[in-house]
Amino acid sequence: MTSDAAPPRRRRLRRVLVWIGSVLGGLIAAAVVAVLIYANVGVMAAEPGPLQAVRDDPAIVLDDSGDSIVMRPASGASGVGLVFVPGAKVDPLAYAAKLSGIVADDHVTVVITRPVLNLAFFDLRPLSAFTSAAPEVTTWLVGGHSLGGVKACQLAPDASGLVLFGSYCAGDLSGSSLTVLSIGGSEDGLSTPQRIADARHLLPADASMVEIAGASHASFGDYGAQPGDGTPSISDADMTTRLTELVGTAVALVAG
Repeated sequence: MTSDAAPPRRRRLRRVLVWIGSVLGGLIAAAVVAVLIYANVGVMAAEPGPLQAVRDDPAIVLDDSGDSIVMRPASGASGVGLVFVPGAKVDPLAYAAKLSGIVADDHVTVVITRPVLNLAFFDLRPLSAFTSAAPEVTTWLVGGHSLGGVKACQLAPDASGLVLFGSYCAGDLSGSSLTVLSIGGSEDGLSTPQRIADARHLLPADASMVEIAGASHASFGDYGAQPGDGTPSISDADMTTRLTELVGTAVALVAG
C-alpha cells in the first residue's frame, strides 16, 4: 500500500459525506421548486371590469409599468400617500378599484406593491422602496389586505399611520403612536372577526376598529370568490364607498 492511499475508513466517510450532500442538495432544490410552484400557480387575477373602470376614470392616473402600481389624483395630490400591500397570491391590480375612491375623492396617492413571488413575507424591501415611487408625497400611511396587512404592520414604524384591510398584526405595536385603522368584514371567513379581536391587544389603545356589515374577505378586492371565505351581502359599489369613507377619515387624522 502506498503512503498516499486513503485508509478504507476514510474512503467510506468520504462517500457518506458525498451522499449526504447530494441528498441535502436535492431536498433544497425540491423545496425551492415547490415554493416557486406554490407562489405562481393559482394567483387570483384582477377582474377586468372594475380595473377597466379605474383606467377609464379621468380623475385617476394609473401607472402599472414599474415595480409598483401607482395611482395618482389627476387634479393634484394632497401630500398624503398610502402604500398598500396585497394579500397572498392576489394580483395587485385587483385592489385598484376598491382604493380608487381615496385617490379620486381625497386626492391621496396610492402605491400598490408587487410582492416578491406574490407573497408579502418574501418581500424584504423597506417602506422607502415603495414611497420612492411618489417623491412628491410627504406623509405616508401603510396598509394591506390579509397577509399583506401582516407585512404592513412590520413596515408601519416607518410610516405615520397603519390601515388593516381584513387583517391583523403578528407583532406588538401597542406602544406606538401610530394612527391605526382596522377594517374587518362581518362575513370574512379567513381573517374572521374573532381573529381580529384576538389580536386587538397588539394595536394601540386608541386604534379605530370597524367591522363592515356584509363584507367578506374577498370584498376588499376584485378577484372573485376565495376558498374558505364567507358569502358577502354588500355590493362592490357600497364596499368601495365605505372603504373610501373610512380610509379618508384616517388620512385626515394623519394629515392633521
